[in-house]
Amino acid sequence: MPTPAEIIDSALGRIVADYVFPQRAAEADRAIRGRLAAGEYDALSGAAFCEAVTAHLQEACPDKHLRLLWQDEPQSTEPADDDAGRAAFLALLRAENQGISRVEHLDGNVGYLDVRRIADAGEGGRAIGAAMELVAHTRALILDLRECLGGAPDGAAMWCSYFFPDGQVHLNDIYERATDSTRQYWTASHLPAPRYLDRPVYVLTSATTFSGGEDVAYTLQAYGRAELVGETTRGGAHPTNRHPVTEHITVTVPTARTINAVTGTNWEGVGVQPDRAVAADKALDVAYEEAIRRLA
Repeated sequence: MPTPAEIIDSALGRIVADYVFPQRAAEADRAIRGRLAAGEYDALSGAAFCEAVTAHLQEACPDKHLRLLWQDEPQSTEPADDDAGRAAFLALLRAENQGISRVEHLDGNVGYLDVRRIADAGEGGRAIGAAMELVAHTRALILDLRECLGGAPDGAAMWCSYFFPDGQVHLNDIYERATDSTRQYWTASHLPAPRYLDRPVYVLTSATTFSGGEDVAYTLQAYGRAELVGETTRGGAHPTNRHPVTEHITVTVPTARTINAVTGTNWEGVGVQPDRAVAADKALDVAYEEAIRRLA
């Protein structure tokens, strides 16, 4: 069984090598090693150990994606296979209907979409289009991201594309440390369903909304294309890789960062702030009432 020192040494090695902000990685490395030397982790093990190290990592380097995760079931410690990881992600999305939990037509001709994950644009594009086809003729739309846990950047761009008139809108960029390169994300020029234009859009958020869900909410808000109703989101804007440290511990390391084309920044560590702050369990009622008033 690896010692706390061995676990921390392995995890910090990954963080220093791969974290998108090298200087912050070095600061986190010093902070955690200082706590290790002081004996703060000697009496900890399992999930409690991971929680303590994660809290101290995020204290030294505020980043919600920077974590040590404990799994009760043992895992392989072989280096992660990118193809296998992507295949598992796509299989999860297929099992969850490409993240689309519910589509409804509410009284007053208001559309409602409950999206729990952001699908890959390639595999999930048809499902996203099918959902948008079902609400295409509504007079207002409520996009519920309160339980959205994240997903694919290209899928976030596809969801956003439906709310803009063409493929000429620069949504955001993602800078990757490993290649020192930046990938741009624009609205899609061709979509499998009609665009949703010139009608009110409300996005529901909660303290659970994370990563790719935050991407959609933040982008639509930045462009003034939707009104956000609910709670401030969790605040994770950095695409992340996972690396096994032991059979039960994984370190997650953000390797890239999102840069919004409007704001020049992102929601990392601060979350996406709603336009109308209400408790998450009240957000749907508030948004629906506002939509009906506006349509009247």
